[in-house]
Parts: sequence; C-alpha cells; structure tokens
Amino acid sequence: MANTYTQIHIQAVFVVKNRECIIQKDWKEKLYSYMNGIITKNGHKVLAINGMPDHVHLFFGMKPTQSIADLMQDVKSGSSKWINDNKLVKGKFLWQVGYGAFSYCNSEVEVVMKYVQNQERHHSKKSFLQEYQDFLEAFEVQYDERYVFEEVAYNENDFRL
Repeated sequence: MANTYTQIHIQAVFVVKNRECIIQKDWKEKLYSYMNGIITKNGHKVLAINGMPDHVHLFFGMKPTQSIADLMQDVKSGSSKWINDNKLVKGKFLWQVGYGAFSYCNSEVEVVMKYVQNQERHHSKKSFLQEYQDFLEAFEVQYDERYVFEEVAYNENDFRL
C-alpha cells in the first residue's frame, strides 16, 4: 500500500476454554513459536509472546492490511488445530470465544514487552481475572462482568480435602 504509513502496537489477550490450566511448560515455547509463525505469515511483527497455563498475551506490531478480528481468528484456530494435531492435551483443545486487544503508542513498547515477558511474576501477585479487568478499566472498555469469562470447569478431583 503505497504512501500508507502506520505504527500500530497491539497486545491481545485470550484464554483457554473454561480457563483450564492446560498449557504445559514442556510445549508452551513451541506453541508460542507456532503463533509467531501465524502472525508473521500474515505480515505483522511479533514483539513478545508469553502467558500462563490458562491464557496467552501476544504483543505485536500490526499492519493495516488485516483486521484484528481476522488475525485473532487465524491465531486461535491455527494454534488450537496445532495443539490438537500434536495431541498435546487429553480431549479437544479450544480457546474461549473472544479476546481483549489493547493498543499502545511507541513510547510504551519496551514496558509492554517486559510486562508480557514477565507473566509469571505478575501472576504471583495478581489473578488473571484481576489482570484482565484492570486492562479493561485502564483502557476504559465498557464490559459486562457476566460475559468476561465462562465459568471454570472443575471435576471432582479438584476438590480434594
């Protein structure tokens, strides 16, 4: 696109269906690499990817040639297919419907990259739900708490005394 100049930095956050903690340490880096490939193939530039067993943060420079919705569809469907094809979880892996996407100016890039890279440290102090609600409030995104997340799926073994 000749004469089109942009600087768009997006942090996208999305969760595993039912917020299950099933992204394992032994394959999460391969998952992030796969997601990086999807984003790069679509013409965007990955700045940082990290997460926790139940969610992922993607921080990337975005070209105006694709919508965020289409890119997130590609990343989520492609990565869930990769997880399922490689049989990395029991049953079928799914991402929860939806995502958060937050934009940043160039002066914030380094701070956001460090934030994404240090997820484990952040979540030792703050739950994912609180983190996500803090994002929504900081970016003044109106939301209905009833629809932020689906309920966590528990099984009887989760309630050991």
